[in-house]
Amino acid sequence: MIAAILSGAFAGVISGMGIGGGTILIPALLFFTKVSQHEAQGINLLFFIPTAIISLWIHFRNKSVAVKVGWPVIISGVFGSVFGAMLAGTLSGGLLRKLFGGFLLVMGLYEIFKKDKNSKKEGEK
Repeated sequence: MIAAILSGAFAGVISGMGIGGGTILIPALLFFTKVSQHEAQGINLLFFIPTAIISLWIHFRNKSVAVKVGWPVIISGVFGSVFGAMLAGTLSGGLLRKLFGGFLLVMGLYEIFKKDKNSKKEGEK
């Protein structure tokens, strides 16, 4: 129970930063509890609602939300989420876990090897 609480708190911090708490929460639920991949992803979606509302409110207050840019992303995301949820329901938990792990691996490698444009500009000054 303590591992689940600590995982939720850490995932909340990551979520508040806009990174996506699911990258922490889903693996933590799989490692520290006895839920299936489908249940972990469902819990993550339930976790997302209140954390997103609070984070969005704070980001709006800080004037760091570009609403005009966001609308196309929101609209296409709604359609994509319907497709993704239907697809996830047809996949086995093992395949879903492998796909999620592969996604995390690719994103991690991207973050390690991407070129940071801001640090280059700062170094040139």
